[in-house]
Amino acid sequence: MTSTQPGLDGRIALVTGGTSGIGRATAVQLAREGAEVIVHGRDADRGEQVVAEITRAGGKARFIAADLSDPAEIRRLADEAGEVGVLVNNAGFSWFGPTADLDVATYDALFDANVRAPYFLVAALAPRMAANGGGSIVNVASMAGTVGLAGGAAYGGTKATLTAMTRAWAAEFSPSGVRVNAVAPGPVFTAADPERIEALGATTPLGRAAQADEIAQVITFLASPAAAYVTGATVAADGGRTAI
Repeated sequence: MTSTQPGLDGRIALVTGGTSGIGRATAVQLAREGAEVIVHGRDADRGEQVVAEITRAGGKARFIAADLSDPAEIRRLADEAGEVGVLVNNAGFSWFGPTADLDVATYDALFDANVRAPYFLVAALAPRMAANGGGSIVNVASMAGTVGLAGGAAYGGTKATLTAMTRAWAAEFSPSGVRVNAVAPGPVFTAADPERIEALGATTPLGRAAQADEIAQVITFLASPAAAYVTGATVAADGGRTAI
């Protein structure tokens, strides 16, 4: 694999939700830049497909299955991952619809996946990174945390919380060498609801939705020493949607 960015060779990178979409693209890109990637997910078959794609291209990867809705599973994932130098908190899900239609169980599941899981992964891994001399954490937020989207109150609330935690973690851990940043994608083509994504993409100044690889490039930059002076930032990768 040909590296174009310095400093990821030999780093262990954990990508949550790394079996599809932005997570998969990020896992592949980090491996291309020299990282040894831990692909997290719940589906072992899909996880092994990503690992196989990386290893075929000459990279290093392994898969760890964990259900991040279970705090015990979060702790196990952190323990099995070992000496992680890069953490990408990508796992999560979205729900859009009338506020009155959101049931309590789904509301709780949104915050468990999008807020609680990254919180306790950072709690487990950031102190280890600091003890090892540094590291990089990239949280995958969303333009929904900044832009008011009808039907997106709960989902947007989770992503706004994640960006707030990003700033606080940067203040807490960056003096010990751990940079913490977020990427806030706009509409991205994944397997979910392509018609809605296409319609949202049309509202951006670039007039289109993103491909997952385009977001992965930004995440990889923030994870690498090429972004050595960037911490506490939320980088919009939204085709200019939050600029207007």
